[in-house]
Amino acid sequence: MGWFNTVQNPKLKSAKKVSTSTPSGLWKKCTNCAEIIQNDKLVELFQVCPYCDQHFRLGAEDRINLIIDEDTFEYHLQDLTSSDPLEFSDKKPYKQRLKEAHAKTGLLDGTLCGTGKIHKKEVALCVMNFQFMGGSMGVVTGEKIAHVMDIALEKKIPAIVLCASGGARMQEGILSLMQMAKTSAARQKLKNAGIPFISILTDPTTGGVAASYAMLGDVNIAEPKALIGFAGPRVIEQSIRQTLPDGFQRSEFLLEHGFIDRIVHRHQLKDELSFFINMFKIQ
Repeated sequence: MGWFNTVQNPKLKSAKKVSTSTPSGLWKKCTNCAEIIQNDKLVELFQVCPYCDQHFRLGAEDRINLIIDEDTFEYHLQDLTSSDPLEFSDKKPYKQRLKEAHAKTGLLDGTLCGTGKIHKKEVALCVMNFQFMGGSMGVVTGEKIAHVMDIALEKKIPAIVLCASGGARMQEGILSLMQMAKTSAARQKLKNAGIPFISILTDPTTGGVAASYAMLGDVNIAEPKALIGFAGPRVIEQSIRQTLPDGFQRSEFLLEHGFIDRIVHRHQLKDELSFFINMFKIQ
């Protein structure tokens, strides 16, 4: 005799799934406080939870709208895209991954750059988009970062880079790693000329991006609870065979240990940038 018998309920068997006319995607559950929030409300608040101030990831276009004066942003190098110089292929060809990222985001690359105004003061701005292949830094991203710094040097205006990246783009191999040196050299030109460079670190800022221009700002600003570091916590724990402290590599931990200068709420970021632009007094 078996330990259990399966009893079938005829009512359950004949029950049909009740259809609903409620559209999907209208709500989002906060990963921090578990409150249910209307997506329209999140869009209005630039993806910040109204209950606990949890900062969700934000697209590049929205970040430009957040900090740049309306109708003042001029895009540069919009037509640049990777040419797949290594003809790289893993589970998918690199060209296919690029097409899928383009279809998902509508962008040719994961970084937007140009010039605009913050409270009527002109700046050169580069914004990384994590939705495009994890915001990975390839040749095009390196070119755009360097271009923004060159524009800042030429016009003698502040350079601002808003980082959101998993690191260098593996599909471009050594060419992507070369962007670390390229962007760092462009940043050094700004330093020699006394032109301010402000780096904004969002969730996540890791890998080769964190190991180059992201941490080289005259002012390094981070969003609350952003993951910032070179290697991930799991990799570090496996390497040193030790348990890491609570909150390791989060912006609050880095501020406490002197790696960043300030943590700024997303809604206050534009005013904070304006403060530093006026403080440097180069315009």
